[in-house]
Amino acid sequence: MELEYDYIIAGSGLAGLSLLHRLLLNKELRSKKILVIDKLKKEDNDKTWCFWEKGEGLFEPIVHHQWKTLQFFSPEVSKTFELKKYKYKMIHAGDFYSLVLGHASSFENVTFKTEAILDMEVKDRKAILETDQGQYSGQYIFNSTGLFNPEMNTQNTLLQHFMGWYIKTDTPFFNPEIGTLMDFRLDQEHGTTFMYVLPTSAREALVEYTLFSESILDEENYQKALKAYIDKALKIKKYEIVHEEFGAIPMSLAKFSRSLKEGGRIINIGTAGGFTKASTGYTFQFVQKNVFEIVKQLKINQSPILGLNWKSSVYAWYDRTLLDVLLSKKVTGRDIFSSLFKGNDPEKILSFLDNDSTFWEEFKIRNSVPLLPFMFSGIRQLFSKNNVNPKG
Repeated sequence: MELEYDYIIAGSGLAGLSLLHRLLLNKELRSKKILVIDKLKKEDNDKTWCFWEKGEGLFEPIVHHQWKTLQFFSPEVSKTFELKKYKYKMIHAGDFYSLVLGHASSFENVTFKTEAILDMEVKDRKAILETDQGQYSGQYIFNSTGLFNPEMNTQNTLLQHFMGWYIKTDTPFFNPEIGTLMDFRLDQEHGTTFMYVLPTSAREALVEYTLFSESILDEENYQKALKAYIDKALKIKKYEIVHEEFGAIPMSLAKFSRSLKEGGRIINIGTAGGFTKASTGYTFQFVQKNVFEIVKQLKINQSPILGLNWKSSVYAWYDRTLLDVLLSKKVTGRDIFSSLFKGNDPEKILSFLDNDSTFWEEFKIRNSVPLLPFMFSGIRQLFSKNNVNPKG
């Protein structure tokens, strides 16, 4: 028997639950019959999201910690800078799941199912989702699974992969007001490699080893690098590992479609919809911006397929150009970010990476990176047929 819903959210990760939360906060849409389906229940504190934001955002109540002062280090550059319009924020996934699922539990029109998703298609202007236990239909399916992802390989994709340790020291050591955004003073043998250090108290911090490369490493490589950095760079001898997390995010030139061509009833969101920033892997804020626009379209009964305007197309070109340079290995990631932070106001770099910079800020940033590699990659991506496709 096929069960009918208004909206089906396939995948209950960051994108799916962010969309659900915004739907339920909207008075015109909160009464819609919604199905959220995933093969796993989201309960564990399995990841941490860090991002910069102006003012207070939707998820301000669950911000675990925030910083107004950040640091950047490389062999060529050392900068400590105070943020004026942004704050750098940290949210734990466990708190995010608890907030969204707790709020959703009071809505009888929202159904959660734990089933494996097998396929999706459009029939008779309905979106049909098939699982290992049944079939469901809706006006729209919002898909954040990898079911329709394009082919990603070492020629078009780097992985941003990382292992983070939350450590607790025996005695006060950290300044919780200052976070290290990037420390490139590391061996670069595996590709673009840096550390985050984000203190949340005088005795606690997230130390995260992050790389941009074609493949993940053996677990012991991450552990060895973290131990060496904590010992030699931070000079901490006694500490406890309170929590460990690992992740890998695709940074890809592959073509991510915003919807399936069959009637525009299956909408890809999250990484599946190209919401992950290709050049950096940043996801949290780009998911929020996109699902906000989706809800706005649904509210006025318009198609939730988001097109690219001129400005977003320009930023997509910037992203693809930078990623193309990294893939070509003509310039190292450390050299690129060192050039950026050496020649620009760091907060203007954050604005640029947030797709919120001015023309003159972009002009200066473009002129602060090695000219020829970026020019050749920019031309190649300008004429590439492998761009994000907003319509399918």
